Amino acid sequence: MKPLTEQELRSSFVNCTKGQTKRLHVPRDLAERPWDDLDYLGWRDPQAPDRGYLVIELDGRLTGLALRCTTPTPGQARRGMCSMCLTTHSGGVALMVAPKAGKAGQQGNSVGTYICGDLACSLYVRGKKSTGAGGRLPESLSVEEKIQRTVANVAAFVAKVTA
Repeated sequence: MKPLTEQELRSSFVNCTKGQTKRLHVPRDLAERPWDDLDYLGWRDPQAPDRGYLVIELDGRLTGLALRCTTPTPGQARRGMCSMCLTTHSGGVALMVAPKAGKAGQQGNSVGTYICGDLACSLYVRGKKSTGAGGRLPESLSVEEKIQRTVANVAAFVAKVTA
């Protein structure tokens, strides 16, 4: 993924109002992000832990989604699998719900899926980040094929939100 500016990020969101886009917290460390290892940029809002954001470039166009996230209950250490990168975590997968874009979202319609709680799927797939023992199940796919699968899964989720 190419490095993005704050303005590019803010203008990419398709499922929130201009006012919400103006108020969202963009990461301050954009220059330090591992852009070469990212298939999409994802982050949690430090001011509101139940919010997350995902920005991906599809067909040469940036698309950003505002997400609502579940917070794990204390003592809940069930293992879950991310629907995007297929990494398993103990308590590190969250249900993330995105309001649909346009009129459907204004009427309260949304789409949800289970995603790595830190939105770092790209780093898990590449082995740059680990969840510990049993985090990545053995597969016969190459890293490049896993990356393609992850991007396809994220693109499918974005398509459901924007449909």
